[in-house]
Amino acid sequence: MPWWLWAILLVFLAFGFVVVRGAPYVPSHRRFVRIAFTELYPLSKDDVLVDLGSGDGIVLRLAAEKGARAIGYELNPILVLLSRFLSREYPTVSTQTADFWRTEMPLKTTVVYAFSVSRDIPKLERKLQQTATACGHPVSLITYGAKLKNREPVKMVHAHALYVFTPEPLQQAEA
Repeated sequence: MPWWLWAILLVFLAFGFVVVRGAPYVPSHRRFVRIAFTELYPLSKDDVLVDLGSGDGIVLRLAAEKGARAIGYELNPILVLLSRFLSREYPTVSTQTADFWRTEMPLKTTVVYAFSVSRDIPKLERKLQQTATACGHPVSLITYGAKLKNREPVKMVHAHALYVFTPEPLQQAEA
């Protein structure tokens, strides 16, 4: 088989795997993300944003422009390379080939951005609650196009919704 057929097969497998395990790649619109980062959750230099399924990294770069540290988790290695290339001028941006569901977020995480699919909403809620408890401080979640089932948004702007997860008290082990 010619090399170019192998390349096409590799790209198809990389993007196809992500659809089964995560969500399909849909680029975020800069304009709406900028609005979310000003009107919904004003990002600052004190924030650490985690973008799950970070794709080409546009959300990460826009967060960095607001002064935040931005970390992307992406399953597709082709998109990770693209994100790293496009974000090379932003020292506060990092992108990792990682499965968000199997990765512990940094303890300084303050906000998570998710372009999520409805099948993952219950799992996302559990993950964010565990993260807030592990971090010991509230963690905000910005979703695009999906609403959580067990929580009401604190605020909505266009298709973005903001949720806040507060740490649960840790249970004391009984002797």
